[in-house]
Amino acid sequence: MVENKKDIVEDVDMKSPGETSTNTDSSAIDEAAKKMERENFVLEELREHAKQIEKGVSAKEQRFILRVLRSLNATRKNINAAILRRVISIFYQSVPEQRQTLLAYIEEPMDTGTVLYLLDLHNYKSAITCSDSLMAKICKHNRRTLDVLAAKAYYYHTRCYELNGQLNETKSFFHSRLQTATLRNDYEGQAVLLNSLLRIYLHYNLYDQASKLVSKSTFPESASNNEWARFFYYLGRIKAIQLEYSEARKNLLQAIRKAPQQSAIGFKQIVHKLAITVDLLLGDIPERAIFRDPTLHRPLSPYFQLTQAVRTGNLKRFNEVLDKFGTKFQTDHTYTLIIRLRHNVIKTAIRMINQSYSRIYLKNVAEKLMLDNVEDAEYIVSKAIRDGVIEATIDHEREFMQSKETTDIYCTSEPLNAFNSLKAMRFPPRSYNKDLESAEDRREREQQDLEYAKEMADEEDDGFT
Repeated sequence: MVENKKDIVEDVDMKSPGETSTNTDSSAIDEAAKKMERENFVLEELREHAKQIEKGVSAKEQRFILRVLRSLNATRKNINAAILRRVISIFYQSVPEQRQTLLAYIEEPMDTGTVLYLLDLHNYKSAITCSDSLMAKICKHNRRTLDVLAAKAYYYHTRCYELNGQLNETKSFFHSRLQTATLRNDYEGQAVLLNSLLRIYLHYNLYDQASKLVSKSTFPESASNNEWARFFYYLGRIKAIQLEYSEARKNLLQAIRKAPQQSAIGFKQIVHKLAITVDLLLGDIPERAIFRDPTLHRPLSPYFQLTQAVRTGNLKRFNEVLDKFGTKFQTDHTYTLIIRLRHNVIKTAIRMINQSYSRIYLKNVAEKLMLDNVEDAEYIVSKAIRDGVIEATIDHEREFMQSKETTDIYCTSEPLNAFNSLKAMRFPPRSYNKDLESAEDRREREQQDLEYAKEMADEEDDGFT
């Protein structure tokens, strides 16, 4: 590394002969030296990754490849165009056609990360072309030792087409690869491909097809926690749309538990948004601590305002939140579910009206619920009474709602009946052994049995004489 720095110094001296080095020149030399040192370090790291992959293929051990994949994100941040050119030139010396094809993707020396390099450059069309070439190579060779690496390539293949708005074009390809992965017991590839297909179906709101895919497939138990987290999230979205809110909440909680605790912040934010919506649909109020989390505070701000409107039964506030953050809710794929919350808000509002007024005209109920006419208010109140939301009666002639007086339950016989029911479940004292014989009775019965057996034996002996 010292030699590299000497080369930089000589290069600077040749550009400015006879001039005294300034502090600026010295800092520029140091910065250039540090940059070259970083590039050499990353290049050596990539060489080590290649060695690990070769070692994993030759030894048929996936743990070496998994080690490379774990450091992929850290390496990605340090890659730039200059490093990629050097890497491609080193590893593709014997195949000049592929070397030229890959070098064609790297036109500008930008300090950005690699198919990942093109994604970071937002060059999605070139990323699709590059990813298609990678998929063709994976399908051609089908090395079982590279199953884990292929699974990661499937994920980024999905990402390339999604960012280019062509996600639907990958559906048939992923179905064929899923069939192959299932037959070959490629569990990691099977998990990634299942999640990719669910992502496609949910992206186009094809919930029925997604549900059928889940029912006819088995998610591999040995899949990584990240893939399990994605699967539980997709399953939670499907169950929520199908009105199975309890199952949806269970799956979403599993997704949160399976997600990485120190990273994947964006994923956890999306899951929490859907989980809060499902909790509200179940009639529960999410814990306030969720909204105070530093990583969730700002993204969940619209949902906090939504929770306040639902908790207080404020239909006006609910409509304001819906109008203000409607676009945000649509982006989060929760808008359809939030629309369903209007019924919960109305039920809460009616319950609060019933507690506040002993008698109230239906036209006033319509005003508080922001309804257009009295008939709608009468219908909603009737349904609330029938569903047991409130205890009240409706006077149709005078058009008012009469709340029933709540009597003191301890003045009735209900507490005594409940106590007697509980006491009746107890066993009477020693009732468990009242029908059991004592030890003395048992000895007497055994003695009688012995005498009877002896008499029978004597009778049989008499018969043979």
